[in-house]
Amino acid sequence: MDLICYLHPGWAPLIRPAPATRAWMDASPESFARRCLPLNIANAHGWEVLSPCGFDARWNGATGAEGVDIRCADGAAAEHAPVSLFGQGVLTFHIQGIFRTPPGWNLWIGGSPNRQKDAIQPLSGIIETDWSPFTFTMNWRFTRPDAWVRFEAGEPIGFFFPVKRGLIETFEPVFRALGEDPDLMRRFQAWSRSRDAFHLEMQAHPPVAPADKWQKHYYRGVDAAGTAIVEDHQTKVRVKPFDRGGMEGLPAPPADDPPERALTPPDADSSATLALRKREWLLETIERQRQLTPLGAVIERRANLSGDEFLERYYVANRPVILTGEMAGWPALALWTPDYLAKTVGAQEIEYQGGRAANPRFEEDKERHRRRAPFDAFIAMIEGDGAGNDAYMTAYNWAGNAKALAALDADLGHLDRFLDRSSAGMMWIGPAGTLTSLHHDLTNNLIAQVRGRKRLKIVPAAQAGRLYNHRHTFSEIADLDAVAHDGARYDRLNGAHVYELELAPGEIVFMPVGWWHQVTALDFSVTVTYTNFLWPNDAHLTYPAA
Repeated sequence: MDLICYLHPGWAPLIRPAPATRAWMDASPESFARRCLPLNIANAHGWEVLSPCGFDARWNGATGAEGVDIRCADGAAAEHAPVSLFGQGVLTFHIQGIFRTPPGWNLWIGGSPNRQKDAIQPLSGIIETDWSPFTFTMNWRFTRPDAWVRFEAGEPIGFFFPVKRGLIETFEPVFRALGEDPDLMRRFQAWSRSRDAFHLEMQAHPPVAPADKWQKHYYRGVDAAGTAIVEDHQTKVRVKPFDRGGMEGLPAPPADDPPERALTPPDADSSATLALRKREWLLETIERQRQLTPLGAVIERRANLSGDEFLERYYVANRPVILTGEMAGWPALALWTPDYLAKTVGAQEIEYQGGRAANPRFEEDKERHRRRAPFDAFIAMIEGDGAGNDAYMTAYNWAGNAKALAALDADLGHLDRFLDRSSAGMMWIGPAGTLTSLHHDLTNNLIAQVRGRKRLKIVPAAQAGRLYNHRHTFSEIADLDAVAHDGARYDRLNGAHVYELELAPGEIVFMPVGWWHQVTALDFSVTVTYTNFLWPNDAHLTYPAA
């Protein structure tokens, strides 16, 4: 069947077969995203239309067509530039070409699958291209105002593939019990058992080769027994490029995506940008003034601190402090050796973070690193040689661990001058070498060190503008030690005030909400964190997560 693109004189659209991979898939740890066959098939299931010019655009929130500001790169032809026609924050591209499909076939038009762009989203449509004598537009709609977006020359702006008209309406959708198909039930149960066994094996004996870290049944088109299900299973889609048909001067589309560049807004003094710059100036000024006094230059160590003084001098002032002597007499300080912990809790199943060592973004991807094991087996695993940062029980796992570890609660005391008794705290257990990446919390925390030592690097909340906060509460800089000499890449980090401290067993550090910190275990370590203060601690409820 033919798919024809008729060109008026002067039209020269850039159209290419869509590639199967995406830059973010290639950049995923061990390129794990490229293993997903459904992603690869969808990505390559059509043709991409590329932007002939680079430009920046911003929507100011207005409903009319005047609400979108477009700044094209120097030298861009007017006919190549997108326009604002429809209002509602819609950006419109005129596609040069009249497409013709066989009788009864339409074209699905939209954005390239699994390509994301911040602050703007492609709209989708279906066009009857077997008769239409009209060109069509590709439209994108901004998802929030006052955000500049950039499209590079050669970047995909549209995606299309043929669909048969009316075919979807011939399907009769119905729910049925799985047991009505005994063969399907048997194959599903066999796959489910094999998958559970595979995950257990991965936890017990993590493979070294990336190819051994995932099952390949679907990729190979076979069931758990290795039996092929269909004869036409696809692992690749290779759509053909458009034949130029002898047309002279028609440019070839680039095969590769343009490199991603950091966005510098054309209007650097827009109201939103200026407001942010003023806010960061104010915070930095306040922080410099705070450091003029001895109180601002160091993190104090205090013993026998009253609740009232803690509230007034540290909690309300958003200032960290190290509390000493508050854990004196707690049985856990003497008892909590690895052997004692393993014997007290035994083989009760717990959750922990595993397989972290191979992923530099293990904190941000912590959902992927959930593992389960008997507690005594977990302790044996982290006591082994070279355990390092690979396995760690963290507060993120606590919801599933509180009941299993309840037998240890009796070994802990209470901090009644600062906390209520609504929580026994959240436990962290790991070997020497575990790292909690640079981040800030959405609550005030007490970090109580029970076993082993930890080294903390702490940066004031007011210097958030220096720490490359790229996602939620995390910094693009996962480890301050690793970028200490990379001043060119992280130039804003120069001038940040970094406090360093070593937290010994029996010491507690108050970490105020918003203060950035990273934590490295120097020994086998057990830490308990508390958030159940006697005073309001609910900043997380109003955090602007988007």
